[in-house]
Amino acid sequence: MFTTAIGALRLDRIDELSGPAVSPRKLLPELPPDAEARHASWFAPTFYDPQKDALILSLHGWIVRTGKHTVLMEACGGNHKNRPEYPRVHQLDSPWLSRLRSAGVAPEEVDFVFCSHLHVDHIGWYTEMKNGRWVPTFPNAKYLMAQREFDNWNHATRTLPPLNLQGSCFEDSVRPVIESGQAVMVDDGHEIDDALKVEASYGHTLGHCSLRATSRGETGIFCGDIMHSPIEMTYPHVNTYACEDQDAARATRRRLLEEAAEYGHTLIPAHFPHPYSTVRVKLAGDGFAIVPNA
Repeated sequence: MFTTAIGALRLDRIDELSGPAVSPRKLLPELPPDAEARHASWFAPTFYDPQKDALILSLHGWIVRTGKHTVLMEACGGNHKNRPEYPRVHQLDSPWLSRLRSAGVAPEEVDFVFCSHLHVDHIGWYTEMKNGRWVPTFPNAKYLMAQREFDNWNHATRTLPPLNLQGSCFEDSVRPVIESGQAVMVDDGHEIDDALKVEASYGHTLGHCSLRATSRGETGIFCGDIMHSPIEMTYPHVNTYACEDQDAARATRRRLLEEAAEYGHTLIPAHFPHPYSTVRVKLAGDGFAIVPNA
């Protein structure tokens, strides 16, 4: 477990898994052909495994304690979910809930759950299996969902073709939360309290949102899948194959990186591996780079 802070806010990273995940070429088809070799001095082995030709990606959530509320940001892959379309999280049996309790938080103590978007590897712990049924893991929490993102994945309202990787995740992870009455639809600008604010960051999905944390003059931005790997900071115009609005994804990524570089904000991407799950950035040529940790 890794613990850090944004001002007076305590942040605990709750790890699910980390390691070689996917080829850079598969995830980022626009990546220049010499990118891995050109940046090998910092890219491998922390962010890239050359032997397996795979990006090192992490799945983890964050517990944010504001003094008023306990908030879970991102809910990973979840246990015992049938995900043959996404083998990395297929039938996981991880001690994620035990790690949550080791951080001093029981599921009953979580006040809000928020995910940047409703992809399969972000919402798995929305629910758990009990007595043969998928039920909300956090029985007293409000599950905040961006209305635009919910509509994007609701079968009745989605305007894009189905995404095979999603499999049955809406049915086993989202629908039980709707049926329990714990889902709360929110829009851009929604404030969880005076320290946490939902912000639109569309592109990777049509309703992707970030969560801005501010306290005592410091700012941290939980930026979800705006970036999966620091190589996208070097080449901010490069999108993943799964970005639903390619132009918006590029514009959102550059806007975020420019703001963070100018004002010194901490960025908290969803998949950067330890010890870079929180980073500060600087301009570097036409792109950006991580500011070395003090």
